[in-house]
Amino acid sequence: MKSLKISALVLALAAFTFGAKAQTKSTTTPTGPRLSIGADAGIPTGKLSDGYNWNLGGSAQVEFPIANQLFLTVNAGYNNIFGKKDVTFTTVTGNTTTTIKGDVQNIQLLPVKAGLKFFPVNNFYVQAEGGAGFLLNKKDLGYTKSTAFIYAPQVGVLLPLTASSNLDLGVRYEGSTKYADVDGSTLNFVALRVAYSFNL
Repeated sequence: MKSLKISALVLALAAFTFGAKAQTKSTTTPTGPRLSIGADAGIPTGKLSDGYNWNLGGSAQVEFPIANQLFLTVNAGYNNIFGKKDVTFTTVTGNTTTTIKGDVQNIQLLPVKAGLKFFPVNNFYVQAEGGAGFLLNKKDLGYTKSTAFIYAPQVGVLLPLTASSNLDLGVRYEGSTKYADVDGSTLNFVALRVAYSFNL
Protein backbone atom coordinates (compact mmCIF):
# COMPACT_ATOMS: atom_id res chain seq x y z
CA MET A 1 0.00 0.00 0.00
CA LYS A 2 2.83 2.39 0.90
CA SER A 3 4.62 1.69 -2.41
CA LEU A 4 1.36 2.47 -4.24
CA LYS A 5 1.10 5.83 -2.45
CA ILE A 6 4.71 6.70 -3.25
CA SER A 7 4.20 5.70 -6.89
CA ALA A 8 1.17 7.99 -7.07
CA LEU A 9 3.23 10.92 -5.76
CA VAL A 10 6.03 10.21 -8.26
CA LEU A 11 3.50 10.11 -11.12
CA ALA A 12 2.00 13.39 -9.89
CA LEU A 13 5.45 14.98 -9.90
CA ALA A 14 6.07 13.75 -13.44
CA ALA A 15 2.75 15.25 -14.53
CA PHE A 16 3.77 18.58 -12.99
CA THR A 17 7.03 18.54 -14.94
CA PHE A 18 5.30 17.84 -18.26
CA GLY A 19 2.65 20.44 -17.41
CA ALA A 20 5.34 23.03 -16.77
CA LYS A 21 7.00 22.35 -20.13
CA ALA A 22 3.65 22.62 -21.89
CA GLN A 23 2.95 25.99 -20.29
CA THR A 24 6.27 27.70 -21.06
CA LYS A 25 5.22 28.85 -24.54
CA SER A 26 1.95 30.53 -23.55
CA THR A 27 2.41 31.92 -20.04
CA THR A 28 4.90 33.85 -17.98
CA THR A 29 6.24 33.73 -14.46
CA PRO A 30 4.19 35.82 -11.98
CA THR A 31 5.68 39.25 -11.25
CA GLY A 32 3.68 40.63 -8.31
CA PRO A 33 2.68 39.61 -4.77
CA ARG A 34 0.45 36.55 -4.62
CA LEU A 35 -1.65 34.62 -2.11
CA SER A 36 -2.39 30.90 -2.32
CA ILE A 37 -4.77 28.84 -0.20
CA GLY A 38 -4.74 25.09 -0.48
CA ALA A 39 -5.07 21.58 0.83
CA ASP A 40 -2.13 19.39 1.89
CA ALA A 41 -2.05 15.59 1.97
CA GLY A 42 0.87 13.27 2.52
CA ILE A 43 2.38 10.03 3.74
CA PRO A 44 4.83 9.67 6.67
CA THR A 45 8.38 8.46 6.03
CA GLY A 46 11.06 6.89 8.22
CA LYS A 47 10.14 5.83 11.75
CA LEU A 48 7.02 8.01 11.68
CA SER A 49 5.49 5.55 9.20
CA ASP A 50 5.65 2.79 11.84
CA GLY A 51 2.75 4.34 13.76
CA TYR A 52 1.11 6.68 11.25
CA ASN A 53 -0.66 6.18 7.91
CA TRP A 54 -1.16 9.60 6.32
CA ASN A 55 -1.68 13.29 6.99
CA LEU A 56 -4.20 15.88 5.87
CA GLY A 57 -4.37 19.63 6.37
CA GLY A 58 -4.39 23.04 4.77
CA SER A 59 -2.14 26.05 4.34
CA ALA A 60 -1.99 29.66 3.24
CA GLN A 61 1.05 31.16 1.55
CA VAL A 62 2.00 34.73 0.65
CA GLU A 63 4.68 35.37 -1.98
CA PHE A 64 6.62 38.63 -2.49
CA PRO A 65 8.83 39.25 -5.55
CA ILE A 66 12.40 40.15 -4.55
CA ALA A 67 14.26 39.61 -7.86
CA ASN A 68 13.61 38.39 -11.38
CA GLN A 69 11.84 34.99 -11.07
CA LEU A 70 12.58 34.87 -7.31
CA PHE A 71 10.00 35.21 -4.52
CA LEU A 72 10.12 35.37 -0.73
CA THR A 73 7.46 33.05 0.74
CA VAL A 74 5.70 32.96 4.11
CA ASN A 75 3.58 29.87 4.79
CA ALA A 76 1.39 28.79 7.72
CA GLY A 77 -0.95 25.84 8.01
CA TYR A 78 -2.29 22.89 9.94
CA ASN A 79 -1.59 19.16 9.59
CA ASN A 80 -3.30 16.23 11.24
CA ILE A 81 -1.16 13.08 11.06
CA PHE A 82 -3.45 10.08 11.50
CA GLY A 83 -2.28 7.30 13.81
CA LYS A 84 -2.70 3.62 13.01
CA LYS A 85 -5.34 1.50 14.73
CA ASP A 86 -4.77 -1.68 16.76
CA VAL A 87 -0.99 -1.29 17.01
CA THR A 88 0.98 -3.59 19.32
CA PHE A 89 3.17 -1.69 21.83
CA THR A 90 6.00 -3.30 23.77
CA THR A 91 7.58 -1.65 26.84
CA VAL A 92 10.48 -2.88 28.93
CA THR A 93 10.78 -1.93 32.62
CA GLY A 94 13.70 -3.59 34.35
CA ASN A 95 13.31 -7.31 33.67
CA THR A 96 9.61 -7.01 32.78
CA THR A 97 8.34 -6.79 29.21
CA THR A 98 4.77 -5.61 28.72
CA THR A 99 2.83 -5.86 25.45
CA ILE A 100 -0.42 -4.00 24.88
CA LYS A 101 -2.55 -3.29 21.84
CA GLY A 102 -4.18 0.05 21.09
CA ASP A 103 -4.60 3.03 18.76
CA VAL A 104 -1.85 5.57 18.05
CA GLN A 105 -2.75 9.15 19.02
CA ASN A 106 -3.12 11.56 16.07
CA ILE A 107 -0.51 14.33 15.80
CA GLN A 108 -1.81 17.89 15.48
CA LEU A 109 0.87 20.12 13.95
CA LEU A 110 0.96 23.85 13.19
CA PRO A 111 3.87 24.62 10.79
CA VAL A 112 5.06 28.19 10.16
CA LYS A 113 7.73 28.57 7.47
CA ALA A 114 9.51 31.15 5.32
CA GLY A 115 11.72 30.63 2.31
CA LEU A 116 12.45 31.23 -1.34
CA LYS A 117 10.59 30.22 -4.50
CA PHE A 118 12.46 30.31 -7.81
CA PHE A 119 11.13 29.84 -11.35
CA PRO A 120 13.94 28.39 -13.54
CA VAL A 121 11.46 28.17 -16.44
CA ASN A 122 8.02 29.71 -16.83
CA ASN A 123 5.49 28.26 -14.35
CA PHE A 124 7.84 25.53 -13.05
CA TYR A 125 9.37 26.28 -9.65
CA VAL A 126 11.68 24.99 -6.97
CA GLN A 127 11.12 26.12 -3.39
CA ALA A 128 12.95 25.78 -0.09
CA GLU A 129 11.50 26.76 3.30
CA GLY A 130 12.44 26.52 6.95
CA GLY A 131 10.69 27.46 10.17
CA ALA A 132 9.05 26.03 13.26
CA GLY A 133 6.56 23.24 13.80
CA PHE A 134 4.31 23.65 16.86
CA LEU A 135 2.71 20.54 18.39
CA LEU A 136 -0.80 21.30 19.58
CA ASN A 137 -1.14 18.05 21.58
CA LYS A 138 2.34 17.49 23.04
CA LYS A 139 1.01 16.03 26.33
CA ASP A 140 -1.17 13.47 24.55
CA LEU A 141 1.87 12.25 22.60
CA GLY A 142 4.25 12.13 25.55
CA TYR A 143 6.80 14.38 23.82
CA THR A 144 9.03 16.73 25.84
CA LYS A 145 9.14 19.58 23.32
CA SER A 146 6.28 21.47 21.73
CA THR A 147 8.43 23.15 19.05
CA ALA A 148 11.01 21.89 16.57
CA PHE A 149 12.83 23.23 13.52
CA ILE A 150 11.22 22.16 10.23
CA TYR A 151 12.51 22.28 6.66
CA ALA A 152 10.72 21.68 3.37
CA PRO A 153 12.25 21.47 -0.14
CA GLN A 154 9.56 21.47 -2.84
CA VAL A 155 9.02 21.40 -6.60
CA GLY A 156 5.85 22.38 -8.41
CA VAL A 157 4.06 24.02 -11.28
CA LEU A 158 1.51 26.81 -11.78
CA LEU A 159 -1.35 25.94 -14.15
CA PRO A 160 -3.12 29.09 -15.43
CA LEU A 161 -6.82 29.48 -14.65
CA THR A 162 -7.35 33.15 -15.57
CA ALA A 163 -5.07 36.11 -16.32
CA SER A 164 -4.53 36.67 -12.57
CA SER A 165 -4.99 33.23 -10.98
CA ASN A 166 -3.41 29.78 -11.12
CA LEU A 167 -3.68 26.29 -9.74
CA ASP A 168 -0.49 25.76 -7.74
CA LEU A 169 0.54 22.08 -7.56
CA GLY A 170 3.57 21.19 -5.45
CA VAL A 171 5.27 18.11 -4.01
CA ARG A 172 7.52 18.52 -0.97
CA TYR A 173 9.48 16.59 1.60
CA GLU A 174 8.96 18.05 5.07
CA GLY A 175 11.24 17.07 7.93
CA SER A 176 11.90 18.18 11.49
CA THR A 177 14.34 17.98 14.34
CA LYS A 178 13.33 15.87 17.37
CA TYR A 179 10.32 16.69 19.57
CA ALA A 180 11.77 14.49 22.31
CA ASP A 181 15.20 13.13 23.23
CA VAL A 182 14.42 9.72 21.74
CA ASP A 183 14.69 8.16 18.28
CA GLY A 184 11.54 8.38 16.19
CA SER A 185 10.35 11.76 17.50
CA THR A 186 10.98 13.57 14.22
CA LEU A 187 7.99 14.29 11.98
CA ASN A 188 8.99 13.55 8.38
CA PHE A 189 6.62 13.11 5.44
CA VAL A 190 6.16 13.56 1.69
CA ALA A 191 3.21 15.79 0.82
CA LEU A 192 1.21 17.08 -2.12
CA ARG A 193 -0.17 20.64 -2.00
CA VAL A 194 -3.04 21.70 -4.27
CA ALA A 195 -3.74 25.43 -3.96
CA TYR A 196 -5.63 28.28 -5.59
CA SER A 197 -3.13 31.09 -6.23
CA PHE A 198 -4.07 34.67 -7.17
CA ASN A 199 -2.58 38.15 -7.49
CA LEU A 200 -2.89 40.56 -4.56
